[in-house]
Amino acid sequence: MTKFNRILIPGGLGFVGSSLALMIKSRYPDAEVYVFDNLKRRGSELNLLRIKNQGIHFYHGDVRIREDLMQIPDCDLLIDCCAEPSVLSGTTGSPDYLLQTNLLGTIHCLEYARFYKSHFMFISTSRVYPIEPLLSLPVCESQTRFDWDLAEGHGFGKEGISQEFGMHGYRSLYGTSKYCSELLIAEYVANYSLKAIINRCGVLTGPWQFGKVDQGFMTLWASAFAYNRSLKYIGFGGSGKQVRDVLHIRDLFLLIELELERASEWKGEVVEASGGKSNSVSLLELSSLCEKISQNSIEIGRVTETRPMDLPVFYMNCERSFKDYGWRPTYSVEEILLDIFAWLEAEKKSLMHVF
Repeated sequence: MTKFNRILIPGGLGFVGSSLALMIKSRYPDAEVYVFDNLKRRGSELNLLRIKNQGIHFYHGDVRIREDLMQIPDCDLLIDCCAEPSVLSGTTGSPDYLLQTNLLGTIHCLEYARFYKSHFMFISTSRVYPIEPLLSLPVCESQTRFDWDLAEGHGFGKEGISQEFGMHGYRSLYGTSKYCSELLIAEYVANYSLKAIINRCGVLTGPWQFGKVDQGFMTLWASAFAYNRSLKYIGFGGSGKQVRDVLHIRDLFLLIELELERASEWKGEVVEASGGKSNSVSLLELSSLCEKISQNSIEIGRVTETRPMDLPVFYMNCERSFKDYGWRPTYSVEEILLDIFAWLEAEKKSLMHVF
């Protein structure tokens, strides 16, 4: 295994970045861990306290500004967690902040890695897949969910979407910015022999995710039941039957540990990191689980109109990851929710003003 003594996590006060920073520091206590963040996101101040309490170094800066990033001492591993993560970002105004953070930010991270000869890990998204081809896939409907009605095809089948799926078409400004970053990473691997790996993630979730309507639906839903907030089923006739697969952040870390053991072999490969079909859930099913766990019932409204970027079904086929790394998610959907509800109760005083 390649030993990493200094690890840099841009975007390190967001949900994914802070969670990985804390897990890495716990697993590798001798490593120096640096997080870099602009403190823009709601809840960042809570994560800042958590990482400082564990001896993790914090640098305040903006990934859009190259000089801010280059002030950090040379690190031998960079995990790029920078993102404006909402699929709706930039759709009702200027895309400037989104594109500069997600794309220019990754360029600056790549340049840091090239300059210091750091290994490079990129946290990408399943939103890189184009919307119209996904919408063209046949969908069936049951009492509680939509699902694909698929024969096996190129890049799709009963277990979901894989990286062989066609990539032509629009995919949202967010998805495009992340896909462009993936392509740039391939160029840095080819031109500069950068040691890099891409984790193409589905919906990541768990404690310390400050969910909102356009991003982080698992904690948003659980917090509404825990704190008596109202919710809405948006789109698809207000049915609540839209489906996503979910992955606990600790399960992503378990995969990353396995990847780090083979870091000397990294060649820019894409690794599917997702819950898969067996860890998929509809909003309707999620409401039932939340009601069961919380023993609480809340008002859920309905908005019939479907938003332009919304999909009735999406889950990824992770069979390649299972085979290549001997990895599988360990948390079921219900176990993820139990962990989230325990956090919402334990941290209620500090979280009530966040959700």
